[in-house]
Amino acid sequence: MSRGSAALTAARREEILAACAKLYESRSFKEITIKEIGAATSFTRTSIYNYFETKEEIFLALLQREYELWVEALNDVMSRRDVMSRGELAGTLARTLTDRPRLLRLLSMNLFDMEANSRPERLAEFKLAFGASMEAVERMLAKYAPDMDGASRKRFLYAFFPFIYGIYPYTSVTEKQRTAMERAGIHYVYQSAYDLTRNCLEKLLIKDKED
Repeated sequence: MSRGSAALTAARREEILAACAKLYESRSFKEITIKEIGAATSFTRTSIYNYFETKEEIFLALLQREYELWVEALNDVMSRRDVMSRGELAGTLARTLTDRPRLLRLLSMNLFDMEANSRPERLAEFKLAFGASMEAVERMLAKYAPDMDGASRKRFLYAFFPFIYGIYPYTSVTEKQRTAMERAGIHYVYQSAYDLTRNCLEKLLIKDKED
């Protein structure tokens, strides 16, 4: 493949993702069709199938891009800060993550179905981005909490990353959900995504230090 065609492919893939992201701002995954995504691009609608075979592949690629942008933010922090306390680390990690609301919303979707309806090569590309995010967080732990050993860092990662999937649905409650909880006698206390995430991170970091 020539550099020109590779650049065109990359540009068109990015245009498809941008169109999907725009639609996703006001609509749900179920409401958006691959036809609508294609219609929002500047090229022939049927050409979208040259880049993505299913709607799930498009959303998986959008999630991959969000992970990549989060890694960039983490790397930027590490390039600018040499030292920070565990409290500062909790706040910084929470901020870099919650600055990406699209990432949090995508994570609240059914990732199992997205992966099942994507080709192996697309899934492998996504897994590379996901793995890079875990590696970046682990590098931050090694840099800013150097007293954590390798086992402690792994325990942190496998507690924190599953937690991430519940941030959006817990902090983005609709009026319909509020009414349902009131009828069920559930007292809901609103927390921002940042506050919820920082509280979790502080507890994980403090517990490790106490242990």
